[in-house]
Amino acid sequence: MPEPTRLTPLAVMLLATLREGDMHPYEIMRLLRDRGDDRLVPLQKGTIYHTIGRLERENLIAEVGVDRDGNRPERTTYTLLDAGREAVDAWVRAELPQIDRPGDFRVALAEAHNLERDEVVALLDRRRDLLVASRDVHRAGLARAGDRAVPRQYMIEVERQAALLDAELAWQDSLRTALVDGTLPWSVDEPSDHLERLRASKETLA
Repeated sequence: MPEPTRLTPLAVMLLATLREGDMHPYEIMRLLRDRGDDRLVPLQKGTIYHTIGRLERENLIAEVGVDRDGNRPERTTYTLLDAGREAVDAWVRAELPQIDRPGDFRVALAEAHNLERDEVVALLDRRRDLLVASRDVHRAGLARAGDRAVPRQYMIEVERQAALLDAELAWQDSLRTALVDGTLPWSVDEPSDHLERLRASKETLA
């Protein structure tokens, strides 16, 4: 069997959504849009159906039924397979500690709740080391520029990046504190009724 293609951020979000229950692609798309996840990945119908097809071919999801509602087109419902669940976890583990792919990190952070609390803390600690190293490089560069009297207008991008790294570190440290002291609820098995509420609202509007 050929090695699976590396997951895209969209594929990760589609797989992660199926952890909440079997769904058809349109339902997944509606759920992601209702949550505002189009901030993280483009949610275009054609791309979603193409990605769903690829995930099925790679045995990460499987078809579990086809239904038709009135005159609407048939809708195929998919379920998440164990391989798909493991693929999401592996992708999040790989991307959560990184600082050089901000788009992927945002998706990994959005799906970090699929991992255990202690593991997320450990992964973020690895990322913190990279953030500190990058911030120190920027600060050293600013100091050298100051010593050489480099005009500030040539350094404003470096200033901005150093300030963003400081802010990122402060935010991540606050997240770590909340994870460690338990003030942030975090359980991969925590029950949630948001999907049922969404389905109920869709039935009401139908």
